[in-house]
Amino acid sequence: MPQPKPIFLLNGPNLNLLGQRQPEIYGSQTLDDVGVAVAALAAELGLSVRFLQSNHEGVLVDWVQEARSEGAGIIINPGAYSHTSIALLDALNAFDGPVLEVHISNIHKREAFRHHSYVSLRADGVIAGFGTEGYLLALRRMASLLVAT
Repeated sequence: MPQPKPIFLLNGPNLNLLGQRQPEIYGSQTLDDVGVAVAALAAELGLSVRFLQSNHEGVLVDWVQEARSEGAGIIINPGAYSHTSIALLDALNAFDGPVLEVHISNIHKREAFRHHSYVSLRADGVIAGFGTEGYLLALRRMASLLVAT
């Protein structure tokens, strides 16, 4: 029996510093902690996840393009690229599956420049302000979306 395609869970710039960078905003969990929690929930839901992080916009674009043939869906925390990357939006627009956007902080309670996200123009849903639990919420929602297709 063939394995179902994985969900690409992509993390953008500075998320490798989770647990160290501004814990009052982003919490004390590390990205590795988040990856462990995501893997456990994915197993419970019968899903597989490729959990990836890059500080480089082009690498994220490459992974989105790879997901076109290799992925069932994309969950993305684009970090600061949310507010700047038309290239990431263009790549996501070429992906046919579901896309969910995650932000650890509530970007709408922060600086005005964070209130706009290019990624949101493609996302089927946005989860913001739930801390790292937002990743698990997104994974549960992705499971629901994939069952519906």
